[in-house]
Amino acid sequence: MRSVEIILALVVLATVVAAFAGRLRVPAPSLLVVAGLAAGLVPGVPRVEVTPEIVSLVVLPPLLYAAGQELPLRDLRAVWRPVAVLATGLVLASAAAVAAVARAVTPLPGSMALVLGAVLASTDPVAVSALGRRLPLPARLHALVQAESLFNDATSLVLFRVAVAFAAGTAGAGGWAGGISQFALLAGGGAAVGAATAGAVALVRRRITDPVLETVVALVTPYAAYLLAEAPGVSGVTSVVVASVILSSRNARLTTAQSRLQLHSVYQTVVFLLESVVFALIGLELPAAIRELSRGEGSWPAQALAVAATLIAVRALGVFPVLAIARRRDGTRPWPEAAVATWAGARGVVPLAAALSIPLTSASGAPVPGRDLVLVLAAAVIVASLLGQGLTLEPLVRRAGIARPATEGRHEATLARLRTTEAALSWLEQLAADAAAPDDMIDRLRRNLQARSRVLEDNDGAPAPSASSTAATYLRLRQGLLDAQRDELTRLHSDGEVSDATRRRLQRQLDLEETGLADT
Repeated sequence: MRSVEIILALVVLATVVAAFAGRLRVPAPSLLVVAGLAAGLVPGVPRVEVTPEIVSLVVLPPLLYAAGQELPLRDLRAVWRPVAVLATGLVLASAAAVAAVARAVTPLPGSMALVLGAVLASTDPVAVSALGRRLPLPARLHALVQAESLFNDATSLVLFRVAVAFAAGTAGAGGWAGGISQFALLAGGGAAVGAATAGAVALVRRRITDPVLETVVALVTPYAAYLLAEAPGVSGVTSVVVASVILSSRNARLTTAQSRLQLHSVYQTVVFLLESVVFALIGLELPAAIRELSRGEGSWPAQALAVAATLIAVRALGVFPVLAIARRRDGTRPWPEAAVATWAGARGVVPLAAALSIPLTSASGAPVPGRDLVLVLAAAVIVASLLGQGLTLEPLVRRAGIARPATEGRHEATLARLRTTEAALSWLEQLAADAAAPDDMIDRLRRNLQARSRVLEDNDGAPAPSASSTAATYLRLRQGLLDAQRDELTRLHSDGEVSDATRRRLQRQLDLEETGLADT
């Protein structure tokens, strides 16, 4: 019961923090970490025990899956070359650099220094997605950062499993050559399982028309991809990422409009709850980990600072030349985007889950040396990343001059609406030519579409419509009509003139229509 109370308290805390984050224009993950730190420092707050199984199995798959759903396959194809370099070469370079620095400035043995490097080598897709949703990044740069964070996680966690096997004495024969082959097997096997899972899920979802069942299938998919990969011993993270990216490219063909509305709402809620609790737990974990550390390790803040600085320096050295080569063809300056991409490499949930999953004892039964110090250093770097980089990323984007202007997004949306309206008019004209519908109905729909087209053309390139503009007035009238319909439906139900089933069905139709109004 105590654990349930703590989770509920974290959800309430996260809701309040998220509300204030929106008002203060501060990234919610950063504010949640601050709230967790503050709560962890309060005397008498119980120790929150987070087992690695809960983070790895319960929390991680849906968050990775949701992050992959935000990455269109078209955008991934456009940036796959720099992503491939950053997701492999930069991860390995970061792990090696952190291991070397940790070996020099900490008492960690070489194997545990490599474990620390593998834990922190990759950026985190959950943190990057949470920070990136509110930033007006150019589409190509956003896709690059998002795709890199997804695929470098898979690389770093496979490397982490190999490093932990050496640190715990369970690597077996073969040395580092065996470790490299194990790395390839884990990553390749995970990708194969993810692709197979995506194919099976697509076959199932094509045959489902019930939005509730489809929502259940979508919620189960990341867990299925993860468990099916972990069962034979390959990478569950790689499997989830691959399945998510493949299925995101097929969503339009697999679901109906109603199912998409429901899926979006459910996943938004699930992601908010999981992200909120996990980011608050990151803040709570640092004070608890420090208390567990022996008194002789008082120099950990300087060690964590050295590790964090190493990560940023190596990332800059890797990102700048990669983007310079990628931008050589179009002749644009790569430096502003490279600076933002470097600073956007936040650490978060995935490194924390990896650090927590380090075994307590080695194969011989002895405690794994330096585990507490690795956990403290990892937690400190994650907190510093979410606070330092998270709070300053938006000002950097604007100072770099690469932020997408609001008018660009409005113009793009207006153009898309005009094109879709023109397509609808063309379809109507074809119906009229084929005499496939009554003329009066076609004329009425034609007039509505032509009126909408004129409103869009009149407002294209203008500032956001004010309360007195034609578009805003039209929307206000439509909203008033919906409210009047709701009031009458409530009266009919209260007077016993309609059943509850009818009221629910009609209420849902009105809700769907109002949802459509929000997108017009």
